[in-house]
Order: sequence, then structure tokens, then C-alpha cells
Amino acid sequence: MKLTHTRAVFLMVAVTLMWSIAGVITRQLEHARSFEVTFWRSFFTMVSLLVILPFLQGREVFVKIRRGPLALWVSGVCWSVMFTAFMVALTLTSVANVLVTMSLGPFFTAILARVFIGHRIPGRTWVAILVAGAGIAYMYGTQLEAGGLAGTLVALCVPVAGAVNWTVTQRSHSQGQDVDLVPAVLVGAVISSIVTLPLAMPLRATMHDVGLLALLGLVQLAIPCCLAVACARVLKAPEIALLALLEVIFGIVLAWLGADEVPSQTVLVGGALVIGALVANELVGWKQRAA
Repeated sequence: MKLTHTRAVFLMVAVTLMWSIAGVITRQLEHARSFEVTFWRSFFTMVSLLVILPFLQGREVFVKIRRGPLALWVSGVCWSVMFTAFMVALTLTSVANVLVTMSLGPFFTAILARVFIGHRIPGRTWVAILVAGAGIAYMYGTQLEAGGLAGTLVALCVPVAGAVNWTVTQRSHSQGQDVDLVPAVLVGAVISSIVTLPLAMPLRATMHDVGLLALLGLVQLAIPCCLAVACARVLKAPEIALLALLEVIFGIVLAWLGADEVPSQTVLVGGALVIGALVANELVGWKQRAA
């Protein structure tokens, strides 16, 4: 089936919905905590991709990984940081805090791309970065007073690693070496599983926990990552950035409805500044490119 623009948009909405289930499902766990949560999700992501990748790309995909450029392995390390920091952060702070902090990714990417690739940052993006920074500073300042800053700082590793990942893969592309992001996700899942297993011992997860984390590995990570890569071949970067923000909205609503986790006023105000800045930046840029 050919992926048209309309189908890609609806598929990307479905992807963000799948991404957004992590918070509410994590809140249903019985005994698994911190690094054990990360280990099981990464492990089941790895197992899922070991089945999905040969089906999509054939068995030669494993040869491509072994012979892959340095950028692919750097990308894999970045994915492993994102996998680990995201799940650990969810065990330390609210779902809303984590998702709003993650939405800073496009701004970190713009700054790193300017420094290491030479991409020019438009004035509108600098304004958006300042507004988003004010929103995050407001969130962080309140949490510092309440003594709950650790989880949000861990969550900050996710957009930073994502920005490094994008910059490395774009620089590799400019040098004539494209990085296939789905095999890089597999590399990240393997690294995350290996690194977090010793930290997760002794394993305390019940079968109920393992079942939920297997669901996350397959439905929340492996499948949507493959679908997102397919959508990226049809949709433009600003469209992807805007649609990806639905994860923040879906995730907060699901945690609210499914885990009684009501977002604080601080998160709502700070999050509104961050998301509003990103939406305005992408819409203005989109309109200027279309003119």
C-alpha cells in the first residue's frame, strides 16, 4: 500500500498515541522500578526488532549493522541514553514533567546543528528558544523549591541525546553516508539492555509487570519507531515536529484519566510556553517556506 500524505498524517497521529502510553502503563506496575523498568522495556524492544527488521529489510540488515559507519553506532548510543533516561525519569517525576521536558528536543537540535553543521538559526527560532527556556525555567524553579528536580533533570537527557542523534546522522548524510535509524534503534535497545541489567538486579518484576513492559517494548517503541521512519519519508520535518507534539497531549491526558495523575498548574503554564513556542516557530517557518 502506497503511503500518501494523508495516510502518513493519520499514521503519525497513531504513532504519537502509541508513544504516549508509556506513562500511564508505568503507573500500573506493581514491583518493577527504575533501571529494572528500563531493562525490561529495552529487552522486549530488542526482541521485537529482531523479528520485525528481518521481515522488513531481510536478514542482510544484520550485516549492514555489523558493517555500519561510526555514525550508526553513535546513533545507537544516543537511542540507549534516550530509552534509559525516559523510563528512569518516569519513575522519579510526573508524566507531564517528562513529556514537556522532552518537547525541548527541536530547540536543542537547532542549537547543535548551528554549532556542528553550520545551520543558520532564524530569528524566530531564537525567540522560540528563549520563550521555551522561560517555560522550563519556571517549571524547574518550582521543582527546586519542592525538592523534586532529579526526575526532570534525568528527563532532560532525552532531548539532549535526541539532538546529538539528529546532528550526527545529518552530518553523516552530508558526507554521503546515510544512517538507517531503525537498525540504530535496535543497537540502542541492545546497549540499554546490557547496561541496565546489572543495575536492575535483583529483578523484582511480577509477571504482571513483565507483561506490561513487554507491551511497551513492542507497541510503545518497536512498532511506532518503524512506522515513524516510514512517515518521515513522506512528511516534511515541520509536519513531523508538530504532529510529534501530540505525544505530550495524549500522554498527559492518559496519565490523568488512567492513573489519576493531575498535572500541576506549574507544568501546565510551563508546558504551554514550551509547546506554544514550538508550534509558533514551526508554523511561521512553514508559511515562509511556502511563500
